[in-house]
Amino acid sequence: MLRPARDPGARPLSTRLYPPTEAAFVPTVDVEARALGEACLMTNPLPELLPYHRMARASVRHRWWRPVLGTGFVAVACVVVAGLLYGVASALGAARGYPEAPDGTVEFGPVTGTALDLLVIASAIPVVLLAVRWIGRRPAGTVSSVTGGLRWRWLGWCVLAALPVLAVTTGALFLLPMDDAEPVRWAGWEVFGPALAMLVVLVPLQAAAEEYVFRGWLTQAVGGFLRSPWWALVPQAVLFGAAHGWGTPWGFADLVVFAMVAGWLTVRTGGLEAAIGLHAVSNLLAFGVSAAVVDGLKTDDTAADAPWQVVAVDLTGIALYAAAVLWLTHRRTPTRTVPAPAPVPPPLPFSTAHPQFPAAYPQFPAGHAPLPYVPGPAPHGGHTDARDLPPGATPAAPPPGDATRPPH
Repeated sequence: MLRPARDPGARPLSTRLYPPTEAAFVPTVDVEARALGEACLMTNPLPELLPYHRMARASVRHRWWRPVLGTGFVAVACVVVAGLLYGVASALGAARGYPEAPDGTVEFGPVTGTALDLLVIASAIPVVLLAVRWIGRRPAGTVSSVTGGLRWRWLGWCVLAALPVLAVTTGALFLLPMDDAEPVRWAGWEVFGPALAMLVVLVPLQAAAEEYVFRGWLTQAVGGFLRSPWWALVPQAVLFGAAHGWGTPWGFADLVVFAMVAGWLTVRTGGLEAAIGLHAVSNLLAFGVSAAVVDGLKTDDTAADAPWQVVAVDLTGIALYAAAVLWLTHRRTPTRTVPAPAPVPPPLPFSTAHPQFPAAYPQFPAGHAPLPYVPGPAPHGGHTDARDLPPGATPAAPPPGDATRPPH
C-alpha cells in the first residue's frame, strides 16, 4: 500500500487537533535574594519610633550622662542669668532715682516690676535651647516638637481652643462667693492700657519658658531613661508645683494636675504647642484681671494660694481644654513620633577595592592594594594560540578526529 509523501513542514495530527496552550508565566523566587533580604531585616531592623518624651535619644551621640549634665546646667544657668538681669536692672533703677523697697531692692512700680519678673522667667528659653544643642548634641528645635521646631499653625489652633474655654471659667470666678473678699476698684485705662500691652508681649514668653523647662527639658531628660511617659511626667509636675511655692494644699494640687495634663497633651500631640497655648492664655487672663484693679499687680499671691472653689473652676477649664485639643487632633492630626537615628557604623579598617560594589570584592590594606592588569606584548609574534611557529605563519588545521581538542 502506497502512502502519500509526508510534508516535512506539516505538524503532527495530535498538535493540529489539540494545539498546545501557551504555558502560564510562573514567577520564580530567587531563594538567595529572599534569604539575603531576611538577613538584612534581622541585622538591620526598622528604627524605633521616638515619642516626644524620648527625644533625648534623637541623637546618635546620646549618652546617659547628657540629660543629667544638662539638667544641672539648666538649673545653674537660670539662676545665674536671673541674678545678672536683676543686678543690671537694680543698678539702672538706682541710677535713675527709683525708690528703695523695704527689702533693699529697687521699687520699680507694679507695671515695670511685673515686666522685669516676666522677662527674667522668659530668659530660661535660650538656656534650655543651648542645653539641648550643646549638651544634648541634637537640634535645639527637638525640644519644641518631634518635627524639630515649633509648629505655629498648630499653636494657633490650640490658642483658639483655649480662649473661649478659659474666658468662661475666668468669668465664672467672679460669681464665686468669697468670705474674705475685699472690694476692688477699676484702675482706669491710663493704668490698665500700658499694663495690658506689656502683658500681651511678655506673658506668652513667660508661659512658654516654663513649658520649655518643665514639659520640655525635664520631661525629655527623664524620658531618656524611662520608656513610659507617665514616669517622665510625674517629676516635672511635682517640681512645677514646688516652683510656685507652698500656699494651700488645694493650690498645690491644682498646679500638679495642671502640669500633668499639660505634659500629657505634650506627649499626645508630639510638641509643646498645646501646653503653651493653655499656659499662655490662662496666665494672660489672670494677669489681665489683676491689672484691671487698683494695685492688682502688687500682690504676691500665686496659683499655689488658691482656695478650693477657685481650684474646682480651674480644673473644669483644664478638662474642657484637653477635650477640645483631643477633638482637634482627630481633625488635624499632628506628628507624634519620629524614627530614631540609625547608629553610625564604625569605619572599615581596609580600603574599598571597588567604589560601586564594595561587598563583592575582597578588601586589602591601603598599602597593599592589587596592581591593575596591564596587557603586554603578545608572545610568539602576535599568535597567542600557536607555538613554535615563525612570524607570519598560519597554524595547520587539526587532524581528523581531533576537532574537539581545545586550542593551545
